[in-house]
Amino acid sequence: MRVRRKSRQREKIYEMISTNKSHPTAQWIYEMLKKEIPSLSLGNVYRNINILVEQSRIKRRDFGDGIERYDAITEIHYHFICEKCGNISDFNMPIQDIITSEAQKTCEHYITCHTIQFFGICESCRIARSNKNKSKG
Repeated sequence: MRVRRKSRQREKIYEMISTNKSHPTAQWIYEMLKKEIPSLSLGNVYRNINILVEQSRIKRRDFGDGIERYDAITEIHYHFICEKCGNISDFNMPIQDIITSEAQKTCEHYITCHTIQFFGICESCRIARSNKNKSKG
């Protein structure tokens, strides 16, 4: 890995990713930081994200919607995706190592890890739906 000098922009991008639990996109990061750093370009955001990934400080995440998102939690963990609003959040559940070992028994591939995504309706959408139903009645 190439040694890189510290960058104010890169640290701001990392801070934005690590303090935002919704797994932000590069476009969202750019829009949020552009106000604070007027010279920032979308290209700068992508270059710095690539460096952060190379340094293993963040992970790229693909949740099946074709949009790359970024996560400062680099350890294996699960996610919850709301089917109504699309919000993605970390799902706090112990990693089920048995799944990886059981999967390994079924194939010749070398399995290093697994991921699980839970889908449903988030609490905010559930409450909003409940309030909407109450106001109808």
